Amino acid sequence: MKESHAILFSPIRIGKLEIKNRYVMEPIGPGGLCDAEGAFNARGVAFYVERARGGAGLIITGVTMVENEIEKCALPSMPCPTLNPLHFVKTGKALTERVHAYDARMFLQLSAGFGRVSIPSIVGSTAVGPSPIPHRWLPGVVCRELTHVEVKTYVRKFADSAAIARDAGFDGVEVHAVHEGYLLDQFAIAMFNRRRDEYGGSLENRLRFTTEIVEAIKARCGADYPVSLRYSLKSFIKDWLKGGLPGETFEEKGRDIPEGVEAAKIFEKAGYDAFNGDVGSYDSWYWSHPPMYQAKGLYLPFNAILKNAVNVPVITAGRMDDPDLAVEAIVSGRTDLIGLARPLLADPHLPQKVRAGKIDRIRPCLSCQEGCMGRLAAFGQVSCAVNPACGREAEYGLTPALERKHVMVAGGGLAGMEAARVAALRGHVVALYEKSDRLGGVVVPGGVPEFKADDHALIRWYERELRALKVPLTFNTEVTEDLVTRAAPDVLIVATGSRPKMSPLAHEPHVYTAEEVLNGDKPADDVTIIVGAGLVGCELALWLSEKGKSTTLVEIAPKILANAGPLCHANSEMLKELLQYRAVEVMTSSVVERRADGGFIVKTGDEETFVKAESAILAIGYDPERRLYDKVRNKAPEVYVFGDARRVQNIMYAIWDAYEVARAI
Repeated sequence: MKESHAILFSPIRIGKLEIKNRYVMEPIGPGGLCDAEGAFNARGVAFYVERARGGAGLIITGVTMVENEIEKCALPSMPCPTLNPLHFVKTGKALTERVHAYDARMFLQLSAGFGRVSIPSIVGSTAVGPSPIPHRWLPGVVCRELTHVEVKTYVRKFADSAAIARDAGFDGVEVHAVHEGYLLDQFAIAMFNRRRDEYGGSLENRLRFTTEIVEAIKARCGADYPVSLRYSLKSFIKDWLKGGLPGETFEEKGRDIPEGVEAAKIFEKAGYDAFNGDVGSYDSWYWSHPPMYQAKGLYLPFNAILKNAVNVPVITAGRMDDPDLAVEAIVSGRTDLIGLARPLLADPHLPQKVRAGKIDRIRPCLSCQEGCMGRLAAFGQVSCAVNPACGREAEYGLTPALERKHVMVAGGGLAGMEAARVAALRGHVVALYEKSDRLGGVVVPGGVPEFKADDHALIRWYERELRALKVPLTFNTEVTEDLVTRAAPDVLIVATGSRPKMSPLAHEPHVYTAEEVLNGDKPADDVTIIVGAGLVGCELALWLSEKGKSTTLVEIAPKILANAGPLCHANSEMLKELLQYRAVEVMTSSVVERRADGGFIVKTGDEETFVKAESAILAIGYDPERRLYDKVRNKAPEVYVFGDARRVQNIMYAIWDAYEVARAI
């Protein structure tokens, strides 16, 4: 361990409970990790135990319902201790005992529910709220106001759930959440809370629901039973369904910092033992679940204010995977503990690797949210784009191969590298061939923008892993039919990636591909037009706008990002709003017809528009590069094709397909 990182492994107390180090696994999910009776299933146990084994000092579970009648959720979606308390205690005890074996502590996160932000696939098309307010996702749906009796029922159910959690071996609970715009947050924010009883009006009244919860838990479980609060100091709500971007000046319609500080003091006085702090809401979801377009450690400026306002520990997440940043945040007094959610999906052993001084062996989180938040919203299952075994650790791990085979991998993109890594780990003899002079494939140009730096970090991680596994890498060599015949592999993996689609414009002067511009082979002119507004085109436009370039996006579809995905809502919304904020011109349902003097003619319907531009950049997608596969598909006993060579998709499916095939060879 580097001496400078020692503070990350110093103990700290939440109330009277000692935590062995400063690393906290933050709540995420828990889609797919629970059963229909409201308890954690075998997958959930394996998921959390793996993070304890990886060195986290405190593990906080994903959201757990305290009841399932007032806001009825389809099961199994989230745990619920009060559904079957005996079953929850029995299965929970099996989980906490195993977590405790690694000297880790565990909190159960208890939730009052969604309110206006309920997920339709889980809750349906009806919703509750503090007042009759519009639903976040369903146009025309107005939330039903909770009755006074229902609020009191929630408070009682929190106390019941905390007592069940204590009996199941959980070391404490976290109340979810005066954060992100969930039901308790809706009660706390005047924009949403229009009640006239003791739960509405003044700040103290709007916070009463949350203060009564901690008082009830302490009364039931004892004053020393730790209770933390998931808490957002600032909402970043510009208006209904509209968030405020970093650096943008706007009037806060939600909770702003002065009120956030006052509320925190009230909560601490009520009995909360820690604050798990961030900023944001479902109206500005890219703050609560930050994409790669957000800065590392984005919550630190806000939690520094929070920490100065309270005397209990503060936990800070928000792209905090860099141990040097984590150390600086603690030393400077901006936080006490370091929260990691997505980074521990990508690499459950991040804390142990920091402790062992093996930082270069940490598999990076890309903040793509394709396998975690995006997959949770679409399929109710948490996983990770770069770690296919995440969320299915027990049944989807790697086992040694029964028969050692010679595996030839054609292509050094992510799919090829993952296949080579997994095959080598299992004991096969692997050789990888790459026609260029470096690994990474299309991720090399894609990772050029500063906000995509973790993409290049992932390439470096693969390079180090393959070197550690002593996999021979042959560069500047294109695999041919003859080479396959001479090598005579037992298994041939074709991961030759994709090639950019072209258009008739490609033959015009000053027309480049996105790859050429990103790689620096062609200039990024001061005024340019980008043909194609998928993910590559939009991120290229954002990158060029950050460099002061004037850019026009032209997209044939009715909207931008139409064919990109599946993208997490937080990522797509932030990218769209950033493009608008940076004054990137967007023309949809349009095509670039031809070059004209000083620019290009763009046709929208029957109307032609002249767009001034020094150059055009083609970002119209990719075609699979499968010519090699078509020639060699019968040249080895086993031949597989995956990644973009099979079907152009995204990083997640390139890695997942490679893992699936290589783990079964």
